[in-house]
Amino acid sequence: MSYFSNQIRASSSLIKRLKQRMTNPAALMQATRSFTTLEGHRPTIVHKRSLDILHDPWFNKGTAFSMTERDRLDIRGLLPPNVMSSEQQIQRFMVDLKRLEVQARDGPSDPNALAKWRILNRLHDRNETMYFKVLIANIEEYAPIVYTPTVGLACQNYSGLFRRPRGMYFSAEDRGEMMSMVYNWPAEQVDMIVVTDGSRILGLGDLGVQGIGIAIGKLDLYVAAAGINPQRVLPVMIDVGTNNEKLLKDPLYLGLQEHRLDGDEYIAVIDEFMEAVFTRWPHVIVQFEDFQSKWAFKLLQRYRNAYRMFNDDVQGTAGVAIAGLLGAVRAQGRPMIDFPKQKIVVAGAGSAGIGVLNAARKTMARMLGNNESAFESAGRQFWVVDAKGLITEERENIDLEALPFARKVKEASRQGLREGASLAEVVREVKPDVLLGLSAVGGLFSKEVLEALKGSTSTRPAIFAMSNPTKNAECTPEEAFSIVGDNIIFASGSPFKDVDLGNGHIGHCNQGNNMYLFPGIGLGTLLSGSRIISDGMLQAAAECLAAYMTEEEVLKGIIYPSTSRIRDITKEVAAAVVKEAIEEDLAEGYREMDARELRKLSQEEIEEYVKNNMWSPDYPTLVYKKD
Repeated sequence: MSYFSNQIRASSSLIKRLKQRMTNPAALMQATRSFTTLEGHRPTIVHKRSLDILHDPWFNKGTAFSMTERDRLDIRGLLPPNVMSSEQQIQRFMVDLKRLEVQARDGPSDPNALAKWRILNRLHDRNETMYFKVLIANIEEYAPIVYTPTVGLACQNYSGLFRRPRGMYFSAEDRGEMMSMVYNWPAEQVDMIVVTDGSRILGLGDLGVQGIGIAIGKLDLYVAAAGINPQRVLPVMIDVGTNNEKLLKDPLYLGLQEHRLDGDEYIAVIDEFMEAVFTRWPHVIVQFEDFQSKWAFKLLQRYRNAYRMFNDDVQGTAGVAIAGLLGAVRAQGRPMIDFPKQKIVVAGAGSAGIGVLNAARKTMARMLGNNESAFESAGRQFWVVDAKGLITEERENIDLEALPFARKVKEASRQGLREGASLAEVVREVKPDVLLGLSAVGGLFSKEVLEALKGSTSTRPAIFAMSNPTKNAECTPEEAFSIVGDNIIFASGSPFKDVDLGNGHIGHCNQGNNMYLFPGIGLGTLLSGSRIISDGMLQAAAECLAAYMTEEEVLKGIIYPSTSRIRDITKEVAAAVVKEAIEEDLAEGYREMDARELRKLSQEEIEEYVKNNMWSPDYPTLVYKKD
């Protein structure tokens, strides 16, 4: 029996109210104000009581259980007698957090951020509602703890940090059993899965089974930012072995201690997993996370037209970068339609780099007419540099995904460049408007490279040091502003503090974090009922983010919003995704909102529909029923 199947549904019908608006203007006004929310307050039926309910993080309220609930659930006397409000609980937790931050450290080498991660994780393990209440209320401070950059450190140490299971593990040894295994998960409904194989965690390399931490962190943000119900999310690790020799020799490593599967054997495992989860949960959305480049594109192309799935490293990173690139155009005082005129040097040709290149070329081509000549013209705006230098058509064994962006030899020669030219040479000769880093090589934008960028033909060159975690950033904002100048646009993947430029001027450090997009993409796909996640839906999400900032903000060099606004940003992005799904005739509806009714909604009504389907961390009234 599921924990959720007996939840009491709201009694009013959204469909009836929406039908009324066709004949009654007053009903129209009421409909825009009172959409039925399926994530609102309602009693929840539970099939456990006494210590079992106190040990279940999904339903545990700790000292916030009312006296009547304590009687109903046989927990009177199992808690201190004083009933506390959720606000009092948070206050008590925060006092403990500040006191324990230092005490929780495992010696001087243990960063304070990891101590915070431990303390928050303990709260997550015992009371999910309160955990998300704390996270949402302090999202600017704690998003870098539960997500990048601290989650990378947690993944590196996960075998030592593991205390209790969270999510599911499918391994190479489970071949043939996944269809039955998936029914071991207690939730009858799952809306969102984040899956990784641990092969390329945040640019930290192959962390094997320890990569489960990134899937958990991503889903925490789906809950906090998008309001996905935490009882309907599932982090998944697919353990196909590891090529990390240190982990293979570590007696405390929790995963399979054998080399990674490859080729057809590897694909067979992923195929079996996808078939299993979509058989049990046909409407689930699966986000692929931190798969190594050799598989990221292949798996995306293999599944994207058959399942509701996307790859955040390829498509999410691309969307956030596109939003930032369009914002940089606005910051130059130019309209976004001028984007195809930008000269862009890209450092990095992995899954993230190629994903951004493809998305940027499509965006430029669409602005130029969306025909073959437009794509050719757009492709000439990029210069791609990898570990071997500038990529031209002379490159031997060139990766197929990078081939469309290889410079023609004669064209490169006319610019004074050759195959394998260094990044500094390319920047010096091209004089780009944008220097975009997706290399996972910390410090790649050296003094020589940044000095070369001073020759940019742009009045306001942009530097995107997008690699995560912090140590992999191509440069710091201090380096960028001090070497290139005060008038640059700076963005990074991990958080940095703004730079004091003196005389009251601030060098804004914009965090181009995927969390601005992936929660809204997931929520918008869920609420639209689209069977696939189209390029148009992803483009709508990116353009929504690009337009979110005011003109005054972008002219100050602020191209990404504060994470404190993440719930509102996600609502806007999700609404844009829903609208695009409707326009592409992909929307099939969600629960009581069928496709026909969805198509009738105005922009304001779509936003209200999204807002009212975002879960909030409020304790429900619990009612016990014998199973």
